[in-house]
Amino acid sequence: MKDSDEGAGSAAPSRRKDARRNKEALLDAAAAVFVASGVEAPVRDIAARAGVGLGTIYRHFPTRADLIIAVYRHQVDACAEAGPALLEASATPYAALGQWISRFVDFLVTKHGLAAVLQSDNAGFEALHAYFLDRLVPVCTRLLDAAAASGEISSDLTAYELMRGVGNLCVGAESDPRYDARRLVELLIAGLRRLD
Repeated sequence: MKDSDEGAGSAAPSRRKDARRNKEALLDAAAAVFVASGVEAPVRDIAARAGVGLGTIYRHFPTRADLIIAVYRHQVDACAEAGPALLEASATPYAALGQWISRFVDFLVTKHGLAAVLQSDNAGFEALHAYFLDRLVPVCTRLLDAAAASGEISSDLTAYELMRGVGNLCVGAESDPRYDARRLVELLIAGLRRLD
C-alpha cells in the first residue's frame, strides 16, 4: 500500500506540470492566432493550432475576455522572464538590454487589436496595465542599471521613460507597412551608448 501511495504522490506533481505545459501551449497558440488574425479570431482556429478541442479552451477560459487577459499576462511574463536570462547569457549588459528591448518591441507590435480591447470597460482589463508595469519596469531597470554599471551607457533615463519612448515609437507599426518601428527603436538604443 505504501508503494502505491508514493507513486500517487509523485504522479500529482507530474500531472500539474503537464497541465501547466498544456495551458502554456494553448496560450502560445492563442497568441500566434491573435498576431495573425486579431483578437476576434474564431476560437476554433486557436483550438486547431493548439491541437485541442473547443471544450478544453472553454474549460480554461470561459469567455473571450478571459482568454485575452491570460494571453496578455502570459506574454508579459515571458518578456519579464527573458530579462535576467538575457543578462546572464549575453556578452555584455548593453547587448542584453538591446535584445530585451527587441523582445519588448515584438510584444508591442504584435498585440493586434489588443489595445482597443483593453480600452473596454471590462474590469479584468483595467488591472492589466498595472500588471504590465509591475512586471516589466523592474526588469528594464535592472538591465539599464547593469549597462550603466558596466560603463556601456551613460544615461539618467528611467526604465519607465525608455519603455514609454519605445512604446510611442511602436504606435501604428502594425497598420503602416512603410513605417519601421524596429529601426527607430534600434536608433534610440544606439543613442544610449557612451561615446567616450
